[in-house]
Amino acid sequence: MNRAEALEILERHGAVQRGHFRLTSGRHSDLYAQKFRVLEHPRLAQLLGDEIARSFAGEFDVVASPAMGALILGFTTSLAADARFIFTERVEGAMALRRGFRIAPGERVLVVEDVVTTGGSVQEVVALVGAAGGKLAGVGALVDRTNPHVPVDFGAPFRPLVRLDASSWPADECPLCLRQEPIVEPGSGRLSA
Repeated sequence: MNRAEALEILERHGAVQRGHFRLTSGRHSDLYAQKFRVLEHPRLAQLLGDEIARSFAGEFDVVASPAMGALILGFTTSLAADARFIFTERVEGAMALRRGFRIAPGERVLVVEDVVTTGGSVQEVVALVGAAGGKLAGVGALVDRTNPHVPVDFGAPFRPLVRLDASSWPADECPLCLRQEPIVEPGSGRLSA
């Protein structure tokens, strides 16, 4: 699967949305990747996980994903590679390994995220990998929507399936807010248990 084919899957299932959105990071954007329009279809989720696993074939022992949005994609990636799967959760605002999950010293870890906008959640998972003594094998993602003028560096290869060029702004600089366009908060970052 190439990037054009992956993008076509996202667009065909309504995962690429246009409007005025408040992202989980707090930034505002004119484009949103609603990955669950694709991931709600198990065979498509499996196909996308297969592709991420293929792009890192033989390079990892375990997949780690941040909860909640990347759970399905991380699981299907680990399934494709017959690798162990773990996930991180926020505890009092910080990412943590819970539920007895461990990373063994030297274990090669592939971090799988759904949509990367600022890279903040990925950086938190990468820090957990390092603190546990694991070796970061790379970062796979469904969508890269980072600012192309401010490259992210995770310290290992970053291989997204799709690149979306979208504008995003700090809330106090958002031109859509200045035009008083209604805002939507589609992400899961503010959900509570």
